[in-house]
Amino acid sequence: MNYKRLLLCLLTGYTFASTSALAYQDLQPPHEYDKVSKELVEMLEGIHYNKPTIDDAISAQAFDYYIDALDPSKSFFLQSDINQLSQYRNQFDDALRKGDTQVAYTIYNLYLKRLENRLTSLQENLPEMVANFNYDLDETLTIDPENLKWATTDAELDDYWRKRLKNRALTLKMNGESQEEIISVLERRYKNQLKRVDQTNAVDVYQTFANAITAAIDPHTSYFAPRASETFNINMSLSLEGIGAVLQMEDDYTKIVRLVPGGPAETQTDIAPNDRIIAVGQEGEPMVDVVGMRLDDVVDMIRGERDTTVTLEITPSKGDTQTSKHVEIVRKKVKLEDQSAQKEIVEIERDGETFKVGVISLPTFYSDFAAIQAGDKDYKSSTRDTKKLIEELRKEDISALILDLRNNGGGSLQEANALAGLFIPSGPTVQIRDQGGRVTPLGDSDTSITYSGPMAVLVNRMSASASEIVAGALQDYGRALILGDQTFGKGTVQVLQEMDKGQLKVTQAKFYRISGESTQHKGVMPDIMFPSLIDKDTIGESALDNPLPWDKIHETRYPVYWNMPAYLPILTPRHEARMAEDANFVAINEQIADFKQQAETYKTLSLKESTRLQQQEDNKAKELLRENTRRQALGLETLESVDDIEAIEEDTYAKEASEILLDFIATNQMAQQQNEKKTAQN
Repeated sequence: MNYKRLLLCLLTGYTFASTSALAYQDLQPPHEYDKVSKELVEMLEGIHYNKPTIDDAISAQAFDYYIDALDPSKSFFLQSDINQLSQYRNQFDDALRKGDTQVAYTIYNLYLKRLENRLTSLQENLPEMVANFNYDLDETLTIDPENLKWATTDAELDDYWRKRLKNRALTLKMNGESQEEIISVLERRYKNQLKRVDQTNAVDVYQTFANAITAAIDPHTSYFAPRASETFNINMSLSLEGIGAVLQMEDDYTKIVRLVPGGPAETQTDIAPNDRIIAVGQEGEPMVDVVGMRLDDVVDMIRGERDTTVTLEITPSKGDTQTSKHVEIVRKKVKLEDQSAQKEIVEIERDGETFKVGVISLPTFYSDFAAIQAGDKDYKSSTRDTKKLIEELRKEDISALILDLRNNGGGSLQEANALAGLFIPSGPTVQIRDQGGRVTPLGDSDTSITYSGPMAVLVNRMSASASEIVAGALQDYGRALILGDQTFGKGTVQVLQEMDKGQLKVTQAKFYRISGESTQHKGVMPDIMFPSLIDKDTIGESALDNPLPWDKIHETRYPVYWNMPAYLPILTPRHEARMAEDANFVAINEQIADFKQQAETYKTLSLKESTRLQQQEDNKAKELLRENTRRQALGLETLESVDDIEAIEEDTYAKEASEILLDFIATNQMAQQQNEKKTAQN
């Protein structure tokens, strides 16, 4: 029997916000980590790229991050608690230097007291609360983190919790769950949350505290305690026997950051970055609510045996964000061939003539290191595969080439440099500046060129790291038009450092283009913009807390093959005119406008069922109208229901990129003819 839990139940009154004393157990600093604290200060100040001084300014930021890590949705602390705890705002730096982190545990223990008091009281009252919810009452719940404030009274916090519960209950009700099932789901949520809190140990708290410090320095530096180090995977990528998604915690929710190219989530579903996972279910078992659950616990639930099915309950980031949906995914191992470069040919009709444009899609920069070590001469790599595909496309008599790096999150830096070298003679492709200020240029030493003709690089907000290096280099050399959207902006390099206990992933260098501009924060700006469904305000380096800034160093020496900016006054207006008439782009722009409107509208959620149902029907009607308008313009049969809508098979972006390249070729030929004419006249 859990005597601690029994005692909690006996001591907790029926009042929702009971103030009875609780028999929770205070956690105390593990003194074997005193050395780790001092070591952390030395390493951050000594080897981090910025060489920061861990002082009161860092401490103040770390205090806010620590409070946010404990109570991100402002659900447990009152404003009076924050006022009381603010006396420790400038003590985090001192705690690390002295190796005495008691301040972190003093704050955590108050949080633990508030949480256990709240959740045990909630469990007693939950069935009656759900039974008494009036879904005809016109009230709203604020969900915009920017507008959330600390409650000033217990009554105010009670009401906030009531609305949160009502919103979850209403979502379940709209998904067809009975009242008994709703109560069962919610009871399991808070029972599991209490269980997880009981399992939290002093080292877990230490890791949270240490990462509040690192977060105040930059978003990619973090400390991993020994348990976390054992299962460490930098981006929590579920690439092995999972769904193929990069996850992170945000405001009590598990958020999808990125889909692994070729992974089950990308190939089997329509889930997208910024979607939230609120429940996970195994085959033949009930869904388990994961709101408030630790990220590693959610990862463990999603992982499983190959070829088994996991069900995720998702609240989408776009479209109908008022309700959730269930998505079934068969777990698979993401194989190298699933991420290999692929080719296709886009045919464009102009003036009675058919032009072919080759497209090579590259999901990641890969190299089969195991095969290389085994001495396999036919090992796969992104550069070798791309080169082979280019040679095949050239036999098809292509007029131009598109390198599609959309959603390519990076990979091997060596492969990125080698791949850029397929399109230029030997030369630098990137510069790396370390924390000592030393700049090292890297590039391709192979003087041969696989393709020297007109080309473009397609990018979007999810093109990051090595993708940005390739796109930036080809833009600087004037070898390719960069088309699409502003890239992610991940221009820093992290290394793992062993510590007395655990590991430190620390930022030690920055990437710079050969022009001297950093890819950090700003990313690569395209020459011609395409509309994007990805919100740059929520995804990308600039959307993170404390990103290292964009800056510039000295450029290297390099030739420019085409003066691409000189062509843009001709290419851009033609592109915009085509987009205005293209039914697919018109639909995409309308969808973007709808998403922006919904983002503003749904900063508060209605808790009235009829309003939610009407919003749901309105969203479906708007989506169906948009799709049927597109289909009518293309001469396709209209649909009766949104359930009949399928993804557009034709890649509108690749087709338009091909049109731009043909415009470029024609403009370039015209310029050459004019130059030849002038030369002849002279």
